[in-house]
Amino acid sequence: MSKRTPLPNISDFKRRWIVVDAEGKVLGRLATTVARHLTGKTKPEYTPFLDTGDFVVVVNAEKVALTGAKEGAKVYRWYTGYPGGLRAIGAAKLRATKPERMIEEAVKGMLPKTKLGRKMIKKLKVYAGPHHPHTAQSPSAVAL
Repeated sequence: MSKRTPLPNISDFKRRWIVVDAEGKVLGRLATTVARHLTGKTKPEYTPFLDTGDFVVVVNAEKVALTGAKEGAKVYRWYTGYPGGLRAIGAAKLRATKPERMIEEAVKGMLPKTKLGRKMIKKLKVYAGPHHPHTAQSPSAVAL
């Protein structure tokens, strides 16, 4: 008779709130750390098909660093759904208008492209400045 591996119950998980300061951090390296916390890969109870991750709050998104010539060369594209609706914006202009979106796009690309990934990205909260409204959850700071 074989023993079964215990399957973790999603109601037993304690989701933590984590604050990450993006000031001076390289975008890709920051995004990998955030994605690992969102998926739950930093926990011993990690299960690939369950959402075992934590909530992540990223502050100072406007001060994230891009290496090389990416500030002038990187382009963010999206499709509006209409004919001829391909839109594009450069990284420098996106930083000036919506700096949160740079981090959201980088992290979203590192998560699973499934219903589970769409559920995980909802636990990411990104703010341009140093203040956030999640102090009631008493988040703990994580150093990269």
